[in-house]
Formats: sequence, structure tokens, C-alpha cells
Amino acid sequence: MLEIIGAGLGRTGTSSLKLALEHLGFSPCYHMFEVLGSAERTRQWTAVAQGGAQDWTQIFHGYRACVDFPAAAYWRELAAYYPEAKVILTLRDPGAWFESARKTIFRLPRLMRHPVLGPVLRHALPRESRPAAFIRMLGALNRDRRDIAFDRASAIAYFERHNAEVRAAIPAERLLVYRVGEGWEPLCAFLGVPVPDEAFPRANDSASFWGNFGRTLWGGDTGLVRSRP
Repeated sequence: MLEIIGAGLGRTGTSSLKLALEHLGFSPCYHMFEVLGSAERTRQWTAVAQGGAQDWTQIFHGYRACVDFPAAAYWRELAAYYPEAKVILTLRDPGAWFESARKTIFRLPRLMRHPVLGPVLRHALPRESRPAAFIRMLGALNRDRRDIAFDRASAIAYFERHNAEVRAAIPAERLLVYRVGEGWEPLCAFLGVPVPDEAFPRANDSASFWGNFGRTLWGGDTGLVRSRP
């Protein structure tokens, strides 16, 4: 059963938060890389995006926490389904967030629309492969989230609107508004656990994103490589 719901958008330190939560005992933590590594999970999210039953118990079976996309896109539904779960909204400077997203996650939906790569990815891959399933999931989720645009002004407006909606909807006592640069103390205080005697983890920065992405999508390895200090 989920005890922690990450409502922060991708590129706000969600990979680092995943590692931190798992170190604190909230393991395993569901992340996009869990989806990348499993054709079955991508099929589950495709069904959700296409209006199918939201069987959250099945999707998050065995997990104690979730962060990042696609779970963060359904933060409202998850918060209602798991009323005892705490919610963490990871934040980042909007301009820095956009630049990081532009170099990484914003490129993913465009792969399907590329005049050469799109047809190859959609038709050349074995239908039941992880890459093929992931591409179909991206298409379904992208249609479901039509208010997301990729130019700077529209993307930042979406980012700020998302954060404002989370803050308005979740009671203050249930919500931690958090920047991973703040380290262990506010996170541990919110969760009621001791502060570890080690550095806060850092993972999946822009420089390591594509290496993690490719290794996971093609190899099914959901382990995140920590970024260099």
C-alpha cells in the first residue's frame, strides 16, 4: 500500500527522492524507470490513459511510495484512493526546470512524431517489447494531457499551475513542499524518521538521463546510477 505519493513533476529531483525514500525504509519506490523496465507496467498505464479502470492496488502492488511520471500526473486520484498517504511536492526554479526538461523528457513524445524515427519506433520494434510498449504508452498519455505544451512560456505556466493545484488541494498537514537541495532534515521530519548520517543521494541529472533511459528501456534494469558529485 502506498504511504507516500510524489506529486512533483519530472526533473524536480524525483530520482534523488526515490533513492532517499528507499534509504529511509519506504522501499520499493515506484518511478518512471520501473515503467520503462516492464512492458506489463506500460500496458497498465496505457489502459489508464485510454480511460480504462484505474486499478491502483494492482498497479502499485508491493510498493510503499511513488514519484515521477506517470504517477505524478494522477496525484489527485492517488491522494483520494490512498487517504492516509502523505504527499510530497518537489519543486525547482521554473527556468531551471524547463531547461532540464527541454534536454530530456520533452524530447520523448517528439520521438513518435519524428518523420523518420516515429514510423521506425512504432512499427519496426517487436510489438511486445519494452520499447514498443513504452512508445504506445507515451502516445496514450500525451493525448490524455493535452494542456502540456513544450515552448518555454507554456511549459512554465503548466509547471506553476500544477504546483499551485497540488498546494491548494492537499491539506498542509499532509503535504511537504520540498526541494531536494534542502537535504534530509525536512524530509525526515515530515516522515517521522531519523536523519541518516550520510550525504543525500543525487541521481539522474541531465548528463546521466539518457544513459539511464537507454539502459533501462532496452535492458530492463530499473536501477538508477547516482550522479557524480
